Amino acid sequence: MRCSFCGRTENEVKLMMPGYNGCICNDCAEMAHNIVKEQLGKNEMAALDDINLDQIPKPIQIKEYLDEYVIGQESAKKYLSVAVYNHYKRLSQSKDDVDIEKSNIIIVGPTGTGKTLLAKTIAKLLKVPFAIVDATVLTEAGYVGEDIESLLVRLLAACDYNVAEAERGIVFIDEIDKIARKSDNPSITRDVSGEGVQQGLLKLLEGSVVNVPPQGGRKHPEQKMIAVDTKNILFICGGAFEGIERKIAMRLNTHVVGYGAGNHVSKAEQDKLLHYVAPQDLRSYGLIPEIIGRLPVVTNLEPLDREALRRILVEPKNAIVRQYEKLMKMDGIKFSVTDDALDFIVDKAIEYKLGARGLRSIFETIMMDAMYNYPSTKKKKFELTLDYAREQLDKSNFAIIASSL
Repeated sequence: MRCSFCGRTENEVKLMMPGYNGCICNDCAEMAHNIVKEQLGKNEMAALDDINLDQIPKPIQIKEYLDEYVIGQESAKKYLSVAVYNHYKRLSQSKDDVDIEKSNIIIVGPTGTGKTLLAKTIAKLLKVPFAIVDATVLTEAGYVGEDIESLLVRLLAACDYNVAEAERGIVFIDEIDKIARKSDNPSITRDVSGEGVQQGLLKLLEGSVVNVPPQGGRKHPEQKMIAVDTKNILFICGGAFEGIERKIAMRLNTHVVGYGAGNHVSKAEQDKLLHYVAPQDLRSYGLIPEIIGRLPVVTNLEPLDREALRRILVEPKNAIVRQYEKLMKMDGIKFSVTDDALDFIVDKAIEYKLGARGLRSIFETIMMDAMYNYPSTKKKKFELTLDYAREQLDKSNFAIIASSL
């Protein structure tokens, strides 16, 4: 056999693939694959250059999509919907005297309220590259950890290292509060994972040409850097900012701790303090003014109440109950859960202050024995009742473990 493209025989190549009217060798097949891939990438970029806003989901439609997966958090979903839609408009803007600048966002909310879930959900809907990165691993250049530029490696990977496409993407930086300045007092030691990282992030958020290591990190110093312009990359930051309520209360002259706290503010009002979060609170917490200035849109996620937690268990498309229904169905078992059992799980999540993430922990603990035993039995039905849930949770050490967190 002889390759119809390069003319080499099967003895000269590793693999020869016969076709209807000829053959192709592995080298020619690989070259053809790269050409097709490159051409398709150019076609996709051409399509992005001609973004038709009529085909882009409007903010209301984006929010409706988020509603299918995320319970509550109306304010944050509106902010995100508008930000994403405006990002599309920036990409399709005509070249004239008015240049629409990007509005990076920072989301403040307690753990388990849905910051990362919002980011993952909106990523499914977008027609631009989207990457979720974690700020906790970042350090200043030259120290153990990851460089700030490595944030863009995930974005490049999301679009198969198409630089032009990555320069129009969206990056969600999670745990932004973990790089807060450790102390206002000067020290002989450097704050290499706090203020130093914030200083490094400035050029990314503002917009500049950054040299990105394609393999990430500093393990390959000989690798050729990729130049990425961050001018059109939208950055969305999220963080729990544990204890920022005290900063807000001090600014509002509201007592939340100490003697007489109950006389000035109720528990419900304490939970609503995040509604009043402002840039100066973020500065008090430890973010430097330059970073805050490059995150002009500040919004918050509300603590989840009992009703919201109850809805999270059953309503979203990927609700925990629906996931277990699917898991059991794959073994031919019909799964159901009583209302009393759901209320019990919600009450425990509130008692242990674990948020929505705690719902899954409790559910997994309760279902462990059933998931272990039922696939080996011939039973075709399983109902999760209040008595079974209480028995399984008591049998485990979950209460002791949760109380020690």
